[in-house]
Amino acid sequence: MAGCASTGPVESRPSPKLPPSAGAPTPTAPAPSPELPRPLPAPVPAPTAPQTIPPAPARPPAALYPGDREGRALVTGFLPPGVKDRDGWAADIFTAFSALRIPPTPDNICAAVAVIEQESSFQADPVVPGLSQIVWKEIDARRERIHLPRLLLDAALLKSSPDGRSYKARIDALRTEKQMNELFEDMISELPNGKSLLGGYNPVRTGGPMQVSIAFAEEQVKEKAYPYPRRGSVRNEVFTRRGGVYFGVAILLDYPVPYSRILYRFADFNAGRYSSRNAAFQSAVARLSGQPLALDGDLLRYADGQPSNEPSATLNALQGISTRLGLGRAELLRDLRFEKTLQFAQTPLYTRVFALADSAAGGHLPREALPQIDLKSPKIQRKLTTGWFAERVDGRHRICLGRDRSSAP
Repeated sequence: MAGCASTGPVESRPSPKLPPSAGAPTPTAPAPSPELPRPLPAPVPAPTAPQTIPPAPARPPAALYPGDREGRALVTGFLPPGVKDRDGWAADIFTAFSALRIPPTPDNICAAVAVIEQESSFQADPVVPGLSQIVWKEIDARRERIHLPRLLLDAALLKSSPDGRSYKARIDALRTEKQMNELFEDMISELPNGKSLLGGYNPVRTGGPMQVSIAFAEEQVKEKAYPYPRRGSVRNEVFTRRGGVYFGVAILLDYPVPYSRILYRFADFNAGRYSSRNAAFQSAVARLSGQPLALDGDLLRYADGQPSNEPSATLNALQGISTRLGLGRAELLRDLRFEKTLQFAQTPLYTRVFALADSAAGGHLPREALPQIDLKSPKIQRKLTTGWFAERVDGRHRICLGRDRSSAP
């Protein structure tokens, strides 16, 4: 679940697997399954404008990186007017940049500032309107699923919780996702029938001032050291200002992209890394195959963050043109498994699809497109899309860049 301060919440989709960090070695592609020999394919035309992969952004060496005082002062100048505890926000933002060695350029600082402003209006634990009603609906749905009598559930919810209040009172008083997360953790561990009612399932999947995926945060700490002493689980750190900002900056900026505009990075933040590149790839596949595709940036189907055995619409469309591509099913799957990494654009599949599509179109097709995703969440009360989210944040980014930092309070 995720929040959007000014217009209602927006749910971001985490990448199924954390892509390699900038500068990491290219992964070795899994070997394709053995196939029967088949005739050599016809030559694939060369792309009219070859897609090159930009080098990872240079990370400033430690000796040249700004010190804490200089870095915080730099960030402070880009914060919106009226932000409370400006020094605290600036410190957390710059610490995230410093820990990840992300260049503290105006573009990068304003990218983080724009997302925070959009997602929480610079509130460390933003209020979600109608949160208690959302939780009651979720609990009742799960009660019906396991056939738990309502009287038994009502009696259990009158039990005192670890903070002294009854669970019913805590649900009725819910205002933020941090409170909701703590409530579900207590219910799972302390409430009679809590494990059977909730099945160990905590519905809070995003949190903090940048509404970061908890699944992403748990993967991130396996790849890079967390810059703060941990006070509990990674999940709990996401709900702190410092942790939410660190993980938010990581998922937003700590990976290289080939985009012409930062707009597409904002779309990725909402839809998953490289979704904008993948949506353009899907558009090219749809052109070649004649099959309409949802341009959502997901090239495979996923279950619990891993590719599922159920074929995606994109895979089915690719199989229909596999002879033209000179690639079998095993090779298609091999390359599609790189969809959440920079290396996908270097695969034979990506190269051949765009070579054919460019040739058929008589020109160079876009390599980036806004994913077409309707955002769905119990908290969303009107139609919102990933494109809307990206455009909204992009506008905030431009405003941030135009601030007079010399006169910032």
